Amino acid sequence: MFNSVNSSKLLASAFCIFSVLCLNAQTSEISTKPFTDGTNHWYFIKDKTNIINPIPNQPKYAETDYTKIADNILYFQRDNGGWPKNYDMKAILTPQQVDSVVKTKYIEHTTFDNETTYTHIHYLAQVYTLTKDERYKDGCLRGINFTLKAQYPNGGWPQYYPLEKGYSRHITFNDGAYMGIMNLLKKIVNNDPDYAFIDAKTRKKVTAAYQKGLDCILKMQIKDNGKLTAWCQQHDEITLEPAWARKFEPPSICNAESVDVVLFLMDIDNPNEKIINAVQGAIKWFQNSKIYNTRVESFAAEEMESKYKKIKNDVRVVNDPTAPPIWTRYYELKTHRPLFSDRDSEFLYSLAEVSRERRTGYAWYTDKPEKALKKYPEWQKKWAPDDNVLK
Repeated sequence: MFNSVNSSKLLASAFCIFSVLCLNAQTSEISTKPFTDGTNHWYFIKDKTNIINPIPNQPKYAETDYTKIADNILYFQRDNGGWPKNYDMKAILTPQQVDSVVKTKYIEHTTFDNETTYTHIHYLAQVYTLTKDERYKDGCLRGINFTLKAQYPNGGWPQYYPLEKGYSRHITFNDGAYMGIMNLLKKIVNNDPDYAFIDAKTRKKVTAAYQKGLDCILKMQIKDNGKLTAWCQQHDEITLEPAWARKFEPPSICNAESVDVVLFLMDIDNPNEKIINAVQGAIKWFQNSKIYNTRVESFAAEEMESKYKKIKNDVRVVNDPTAPPIWTRYYELKTHRPLFSDRDSEFLYSLAEVSRERRTGYAWYTDKPEKALKKYPEWQKKWAPDDNVLK
């Protein structure tokens, strides 16, 4: 009787635990925020090269529908393991849209641009951890192998792989490409539980790729006037020097993209001398390149139609003694003057000189370096206690 009663209690307890687990599984959600850039491009920027375009009021899955979203990710994954950019992974696709997407799997126009591929890989890893559905594991591993294959021998990554003509061959920090890959590899190297399924052979390859990527970052840091500064948005894949990308993206010291590089380096435990020097140089540069008494404001303006979208606003720079420090996205090499440009690649030195289409359609100013400066005191006390570069 005693054993029977206890057995019943154990079964009841097990059933309760199982019910809770099932409930949690059904109500769990995985953030799709990492796909925001591509999603916004799909809905709001015209692109004749899109495989599919959104239908009016395209329905979307809820965040809790992570298997449906993961299925979308598998639809878009190409045969080479990578992904095309600028689609909404939450979109509830019509059968015709699914058919059009699947028919393009053989195309090798795959990229890390606009937070593509590495975000898809991580989403699949999380869904596999929750479901143990082998399809998601296989898709994740194919994505990781694609990423490893895309790495240059010097440790950098191009914007597109397989390699294409033009600036997409450059090693690219822009739109989070390089550091997105590095943060993905870091999760695997640091034994993130979402990647527990990765075999020892693949893990070894990932660790080697991560170290090469870190070494390449340190080699690309711009040394200007004899001092370490920050990084460019893109670096030549052979010389590692700052390079042109799009016609309005000049070789320069780029504060916006450099912040994520510095934050990544600051998170490394027991940094070696090269990493410490890299952080110190970049932090000093952020401090020295501050712009004061300046505020950027957007205001309503007469609507105009550009090649890319309708523009209903304009942007201007105003003097404001109460404004917090700000930085321009670009600083000219050697002179360190705030730098702007346009679709004709001319060097400009004020936002007012930039055409309205580019003035309103690009982030020419940034406050991102403040994140690194705020984090610096704690980092400096721990890893460079005798050398505060902000004093």
